Formats: sequence, C-alpha cells, structure tokens
Amino acid sequence: MPNDEVKNQQSEVAVSSLIETSQNQGISFLDFDTLLNMLDASYDSFSNCNASLGEVLTDTIEKKMEVEVDVQTIYEDILSEGSDKIPKLNREMHSRYIHEMLNRPLPAPFSKLDASKTWIAFWLMNSAALIDNLNTKEQNNAAKQLMYFYKTSSGSKNTVAGFGGGLHQLPHLAASYAAVLALLLSKNENAWREIDTQKVKKWLLQCKNKDGSFSMHVGGESDTRAAYCALCIAQLLNILDDDLRKGVADWLIKCQTYEGGFAGAPGDEAHGGYTFCALSALFILLNPDELMVSGLNLEILIKWTVDRQYSLEGGFSGRTNKLVDGCYSHWVGGTVALLELLINYNKYKINDPNKYLSLIDRQRLQNYILCCCQDTFGLRDKPGMNSDFYHTNYVLCGLSMCQHFQIYDPSKAQKYGNAFSAYPIEIEQPNTITILDDNHVLGIDAIFGVPYVTGLLTKNGGKSSIYITQKRLSYNIDDEIEGINPLSDLPKNVKPLLHEFNPDQKTHPILIRVTDGNRDKSKKVKLSTVVEPQNLAIFWKEYTNIIKAGFPGLKKKSKSKKKVKKTSKK
Repeated sequence: MPNDEVKNQQSEVAVSSLIETSQNQGISFLDFDTLLNMLDASYDSFSNCNASLGEVLTDTIEKKMEVEVDVQTIYEDILSEGSDKIPKLNREMHSRYIHEMLNRPLPAPFSKLDASKTWIAFWLMNSAALIDNLNTKEQNNAAKQLMYFYKTSSGSKNTVAGFGGGLHQLPHLAASYAAVLALLLSKNENAWREIDTQKVKKWLLQCKNKDGSFSMHVGGESDTRAAYCALCIAQLLNILDDDLRKGVADWLIKCQTYEGGFAGAPGDEAHGGYTFCALSALFILLNPDELMVSGLNLEILIKWTVDRQYSLEGGFSGRTNKLVDGCYSHWVGGTVALLELLINYNKYKINDPNKYLSLIDRQRLQNYILCCCQDTFGLRDKPGMNSDFYHTNYVLCGLSMCQHFQIYDPSKAQKYGNAFSAYPIEIEQPNTITILDDNHVLGIDAIFGVPYVTGLLTKNGGKSSIYITQKRLSYNIDDEIEGINPLSDLPKNVKPLLHEFNPDQKTHPILIRVTDGNRDKSKKVKLSTVVEPQNLAIFWKEYTNIIKAGFPGLKKKSKSKKKVKKTSKK
C-alpha cells in the first residue's frame, strides 16, 4: 500500500542517518583505549540518569548513580595498573562453578526454584556449551532428568503433552522451551524420540488464543514470551504449521510501543526481554523481506535498542531510565544482532562480513562483561551482586554476540525455514572488537540462543529434529586437512547441513577453527577426499564422536555384514 511505501522510505532514511551519526562519532575503541574513553562519561555529569542538577532524585536514579560509581572505580583501578591488566574470561573458575552445579544435587535453598528445574538444566548446560566443555556424562544425565518432567494428560477431547517446570507440574510453555533446548544440547536421540510431537502440537493449540497470542499455560497469562516459546518449541519439533502461525505476527506487531521496543502485551512498557522474544518470533514467522513490510517500525526500534547501551558502563539496561544488567547483554544484544542482520542484508545488501555495520560499541560491552560481570565463580548482573545460573548463561550469550555478526543465507531459509536462515561468523574487523583466545566463546544461534550448529538432523518422517553443535579444535596452521569425507560415514537418512554444503562437490567447508595460537592467522578448514590422514587421526576421531553423539545407534552397515546376510539367504 502507498502508506506502507512512504513509511518504509522514511524508515530507510532514518536508519541511514542513525548509522552515519554513529560512524561520525567514532564509537569504536579497543581494550585499554576504550576503557579510557568510557571514563569520560563520569557519574558527576549524570550522563545516564536523565536528571538535571538540582532535581529531586528518585530511588532509581540514586541507585543508578551508585552503580556508576562502582563501575568507574573498577575501571580506574584497572587503568592504573596498565593495559595488560584488563581482565580475561576466567574460564577455569566459571567452568568449575558450572560443572559443580551440574553434577550434584542442588542445595536446600534452591527448593524455591522447584518450578524452574528445566530452566536450571538449560542455563547450566548452555553455559558449559558456550565455553566448549559440556561432557557426554552430563548430557545423558540431564536428558534422563528432563524426561521426568515430560507430562501427558488426557482431557475431555485430546491427550496432550508438554514439560512442567518440575515433577507433577502442569505443562508450561517457558518450562517446555527450556526443556527442549536442554534436550537439544544433550544430543540424546533416545530422549528426543520419547517426545510425542503431535500431542505437543495439540497442547500448543490449546495455549493459543483467538487474537494470535499464546498463554503460558492453559488459562495462564499471555505475552510475547509465550509466543516466542511456543514458536521455538514448534520449530524445533518440526510441527510449526499454519494453525500455529495464524495471527501471531499481527499480534506481535501490536506489541511494539511508541518508544520503539516491544512490550509483553499491547499497551504495556517496552522491555529488552520482551523485545528479543517478539523480534525473534517474527524472524521465525517471516523472512527479512516480509518483515520489512510487516508494519514493524524499524526506525524507532533501532533507536530504542541502541539507547539501551550506557556510555560509562558499556552494558545494557532493559528499560528506559533503569539500571545496567549483565543479562541484557543477551536480551538487548540478541536484538541488536537481528537488527544488524536486517539492515545489512535488506537495506545495504552487504554480503561481506568485513564490511558489516555494527549498531553498538561491542568493545564497550565486552569491557563491561569482563571487568564488571565476573564473580569469583560464575557471572553476575553488576558489581556488588552475586553470580547465578541465569546471569552466567546470558552474560556468556552476550559475550558471544559481541564477537560475532549474524549472516543471512536465503538458500537456508528457502530449504529449512526462516528460523535456520542465519549463522554467526566471528568478527574480524580490527576497529570493531579485539577477541583474544582466552575470551573467545562459541557463536550462538540468533533465534534459539544456543551454540550455533554445523548440522541439523531430521528423523524419518520429519517428526522432529536435533542439532549437532560446533566443535572448536586447534591444529598447526600448516597441516593439510585431507583424506576425510565425513558424508560417507553418515547413514543415508541423515545429512549434515554444512555451511555452503554442495553435494556435487568433493570439499565440504565446516565450522571448525584451525589455529597456531595466533587468532589473526586462524581460518576455517575444508574437508576433502584426497589421501593424507596421518596428522589428523585425533581430529577425525573427535569429529566422528561429534557426529555419532548426535544420533547414537545409527551406524553405517559394513560390507562384511551384507555378505553374511546374503550367504544366510542362500
């Protein structure tokens, strides 16, 4: 319609102006220099409080000033010690925290989180996966425990199924979302097979409302979280159809506020978490071209989102005039990643990641995470707070967002659906962010918030799907990776969706990093069918284990077995 065209043109002009302004301001500084620049926005100027001198301070503004003092003190102490004292990601201590909680019963005070057991499993497993050390024992134990919370119930019309947050609890969309993602991380095909997807679909339809929204449980509250959780569950179980899609996008668009962000429901206040849920849900339903003409006001959404980053702290707040919080590194940061994909692909038609436009200052955010969000064990909201499972996971997700751009692949969208159309690529722009090996975390899926996958496995009949997560290995940069053809070792009914995979070619690029310890020389590896495997025995063994872990029990039949079978028939 003409009005839509005018709005889109105005939006494009505004987006261009916003990006040009950020570039002219020179917002990218690295490590030490960035930290120095961040201190220019001192708490004495009330830079982030929106309060004039002499104005009566609210409780929120006073608390915000206290946080700024704490953050500034931390930054000043680090700068006084020199550029080599900027903290690194304490992988060892965070790993101990994560695995300690994954491998023992939780202490008594956690009883108040009895309805959040699927969430606890997801937060811990995803945290371990992001720093690349989730082990098979933990995966199998988690899968076993999670299936205790899988519940089927018979009503007057249908038998339905979903996950409760704990034992003997009603199916709940948030609990089911966390359980499905945790099972995906477990890569346990046996547990995945136990889910009756058609019963889950019936339950999702019971949770759906006439206006296109979803309720968290039958008779429960409706908000954008519920819509996002329902669509993620349906997409991952391969049951997303027109009945579940109908009216959802229109309802989500109504949740965008005058500020630009999305609220939980029409008429409420814009919030970082709800904004991520709404935009991610729209990306599941619509491709970027459709999204641009859906009624989404891109101009004010971008402005509201980038305004969530504070100049002194470097981190994000979740709402206007609220405090910085490490978890919004994911909720707002994930929104940033999707918006960047949208404007780089749709607006500027940029295909080269080295020319991608960044909407935020990634180095500032990484500084906040490394300097202010690390507790002795685990990660936290802000200085003065204790670490917890929730913040450990979402701060690590935010760190991943800092280090990667999301690339849109229309061929994947056409073949596998919109939800699987984007993949992360590590940022190599020297003026955008510095990524040390010690601080590196895996790239995450922009929609689902789990480590990105090199392959999507679909069971026979298309009833459900499961991921194989990426693996980060190190080898000498001069080694030739040859003599391997992983496709020949896969069952015919299972094919990996490798990045840029072409079945007619003999080389198959995969997301595995090869480095000699110098990240600047690191590169992706191509697996070919040429012979030269002597230096790659360990690599092939690990890669094979990754493949097999995705679908235990599926093995290619050997020629000897076929011969025995033929002989027995004769």
